[in-house]
Amino acid sequence: MYVRHLQVTDFRSWEHADVPLEPGPSVLIGANGQGKTNLVEAIGYVATLSSHRVATDAPLVRMGAQRAVVRTAVVHSGRELLVELEITPGKANRARINRAPAGKPRDVLGILRTVLFAPEDLALVRGDPGERRRFADDLLVARTPRLAGLRSDYERVLKQRGALLKSAGAARRAGRGGDIGTLEVWDGHLARHGAQLLAYRLNLVADLEPLVAAAYAGVAPESRPARIRYRSTLGGDLPEGYGVPGGPRADAEQLETLLLEAMAKVRSQELDRGVCLVGPHRDDIELILGDAPAKGYASHGESWSFALALRLGAYEVLRGDGVEPVLVLDDVFAELDRRRRQRLAAVAAAAEQVLVTAAVAEDVPAELDAVRYDVREGKIHRVQ
Repeated sequence: MYVRHLQVTDFRSWEHADVPLEPGPSVLIGANGQGKTNLVEAIGYVATLSSHRVATDAPLVRMGAQRAVVRTAVVHSGRELLVELEITPGKANRARINRAPAGKPRDVLGILRTVLFAPEDLALVRGDPGERRRFADDLLVARTPRLAGLRSDYERVLKQRGALLKSAGAARRAGRGGDIGTLEVWDGHLARHGAQLLAYRLNLVADLEPLVAAAYAGVAPESRPARIRYRSTLGGDLPEGYGVPGGPRADAEQLETLLLEAMAKVRSQELDRGVCLVGPHRDDIELILGDAPAKGYASHGESWSFALALRLGAYEVLRGDGVEPVLVLDDVFAELDRRRRQRLAAVAAAAEQVLVTAAVAEDVPAELDAVRYDVREGKIHRVQ
């Protein structure tokens, strides 16, 4: 899989950019603020319908413009598809596939698959559990695009059930009893959607764990061994072996029953606090170095290595599914020492397509024989 052509209009700093690309490594070189990261961000947006830098769409539209447009020509197994996304803050975004309107923007998911490694990825190690949940869910959607719907359904039910708990809890504290007659219905919805999402996450972690461990050993052979482990709000009630390499595949029906039982146990606490205390929205993927959690104990170099290992593991998961994703390396070589640069360059050299951004050419390892583009003053020139 590779992107043959990228075109953006009013996206971030770009009024217009037109970039022909080809398989293999390509490097965008430019000083900070020249817009090179904006270009790979646009490619990532086509793949995920989200940005790795901001949580909302508004910053993606150039100042003074009403909307942004991103077009990519994606080639996979000899077939080319043109994907066009129109981003309009405050309104529904629109998508086209081969110039025909798509029913929903998420219909484009799966046409382009990317794995992106960026400086922001340190948050996977040092940030809160939400960063790691997003990493897992984004990878799930990349593997199985229809799970975007499940993810959306779960978030919708979670919000509605939370609103009901908050209003009922407030009424109860005020001595008005509080209407919880529909709470059991929402319990059922949350447990059903949550169990499916939890099962997919557990199975993903089982698949991902040995790949992350191997990738970490490759980039940091002198360090302690790395592991990942899923931590569920079900705690000890989670069936033994779920989420463990070689263990049983998680069963959603069994997990649904366990989630309902767990919700019943904390019903009073949920009403007191007005929040949903059980479910995958409160879970975490623990990152472990030796016998200690990486968060708070890993050095700066170890944290970078772990973040890189997570992305390389994700890359191998997608490759194992028979899809060669586009590898995007956004301004990361400058943050790595020589050995880690060489390890990452070796992986990149073997990818069908890799897109690299760098402030200076010297940041990119010589081993990466790449097409080079100069990005400056709103223009892009191929220089090699």
